[in-house]
Amino acid sequence: MSQRQTRINVVMEAIRSRIASRSYPPGTRLPSVRAQAKAMGVSVSTVVEAYERLAAEEVICARPGSGFYVCGPVAPLALSEIGPPLDREVDPLWVSRQSLEAGASLLKPGCGWLPAAWMYEAGMRRALRATARADAAVLSDYATPLGLPALRQLLARRMAAADIEARPEQLMLTESGTQAIDLICRFFLEAGDTVLVDDPCYFNFHALLRAHRVKTVSVPFTPNGPDVEAFEAALREHSPRLYITNSGIHNPTGATLSPVIAHRLLKLADNTNLVIVEDDIFADFEVSPAPRLAAFDGLSRVIHIGSFSKTISASLRCGYVAARADWIDRLADLKIATSFGGGQLASAILLAALTDSGYRKHMEGVRIRLAEARNKTIVRLDAIGITPWIIPQAGMFIWCRLPRGIDAADVARSCLREGVVLAPGNVFSQSQDASGFLRFNAAQSMDVRVFDTLARVLPA
Repeated sequence: MSQRQTRINVVMEAIRSRIASRSYPPGTRLPSVRAQAKAMGVSVSTVVEAYERLAAEEVICARPGSGFYVCGPVAPLALSEIGPPLDREVDPLWVSRQSLEAGASLLKPGCGWLPAAWMYEAGMRRALRATARADAAVLSDYATPLGLPALRQLLARRMAAADIEARPEQLMLTESGTQAIDLICRFFLEAGDTVLVDDPCYFNFHALLRAHRVKTVSVPFTPNGPDVEAFEAALREHSPRLYITNSGIHNPTGATLSPVIAHRLLKLADNTNLVIVEDDIFADFEVSPAPRLAAFDGLSRVIHIGSFSKTISASLRCGYVAARADWIDRLADLKIATSFGGGQLASAILLAALTDSGYRKHMEGVRIRLAEARNKTIVRLDAIGITPWIIPQAGMFIWCRLPRGIDAADVARSCLREGVVLAPGNVFSQSQDASGFLRFNAAQSMDVRVFDTLARVLPA
C-alpha cells in the first residue's frame, strides 16, 4: 500500500471512530477538507479522496455548496472508541475481559477479586440449602422496590457500626455495586456534565462514565486521599456534579482516607452542587476501619454504596445504595424503569450467608491470609526491582512502581503471551500518567510463575 493510500485510510478511520463514539452524530457537518487536512497534517487531496470514499460507502453524504455530513441512524455505542485512543492492553474494558474470560491455565495477578478457594464457599452452600426451603414467593416472585426488608435492616445495623446512620427506608438493594453507580449516574447526570474521579481509580469507573457521555476530570490521589488543592481547583474550574471514590481501602492503591482529608473534602463541597459517591465494597477486608465520608456527612450529600461480591460470591449479584430518603424514593422509580422489581433470591441467599455464624470467623481468616500474601508478594517483587507505592495495611491490592523507563503496557503484552494477565497503571489513570505502575492482587500472586515470568520479560 502506498503512503498516500495509507494516509487516506488514516483519515477514513478517524472519521469512522468519531462516528462510532458518537462524537459525530447523524447530521453533523464534517470539518471542511482544508480544515481537516490542516488538523491531520495531510494534503487536501487526501482528505477529498477519504471523504469521497466514505460517501461511496454511505457513511457520510455530500450536500452541494454546504459540505459533507454524517448520514444514517446514530451509531451503536462503542465504549472503546470514546476517550483518547489507547492500546488495547491499557484499555479498562480489555483488562476486564481478559480477566473474566481467562481459563484455568492463565494466572491473573491483575484481576480484582479473590481466588474462588478464598471465598465464603461453605457459608454459601449453607445459605443455598436454607433458602431452598424458603416460601415459594422467595424463589419465584419479584422483590419489593427497595428490596428484601430483613437484609436492609441488617445492612443498616452494619452501617451503624461504622457510624453511618441510615434507616432501612434509606437503603435500596441493587443487582450489584456497579448497577448502584449506574443508577446514580442516570439519576444525577446529563450528557456533558463533569464527574471527578481519583487518579488512579478503579478502571471500571472510567468505562461506566464513558457510557454516560460525561466529562471525566481526575484528581491526583495521595497516600492519605485525594490531593486537596487539586480537588479545590477542580471544583472551582469544572463545577462537577459527582465525585466517585473509595474512602475505605482504595482501588488500586490500597491507601485509606485520613480524617483530616475527609473533613477538608466535605468542607470544600459545601456551597456546591457536588454529590459524593462513596464505594465501600472492600469494607470487610479492613483491620482498622478508615473514616467514612457518609458518617461525617450524615448522608446529606454523600451516597454510600457497596456489595459482597469480593467476600461472599461474585456469582451472587446483590449490592446496595444508602442515601437521603427522597433520593432513594426516586432511585427506586429509576430502578423499576430499568430493571423492574429485581429478584428476591440473591438477597435472601446473601442474608442467610451474612447471618451465618461462620462469616465473621471466615473474614478474620481472609484478613490474615491477605496480610501474609501481601508480605510475600512485596518481597518477591522487590527481588526483581518492582517496589510498592505504599505498604497497604489491608486488602488485596498493591500499587507498584516499575524500574525507571519501563512501560507497564509493554510488560503486560509480554506477560500475556506467557499466560499472565496484568493490570497496567494507565488503565486506572484518566491523565494517562501511570505508565510506570502495575496493580498486583496479592491473593492472585501466590504462584511463583508470576514472578518468574516478570523476571524474564523485564529489561535487564
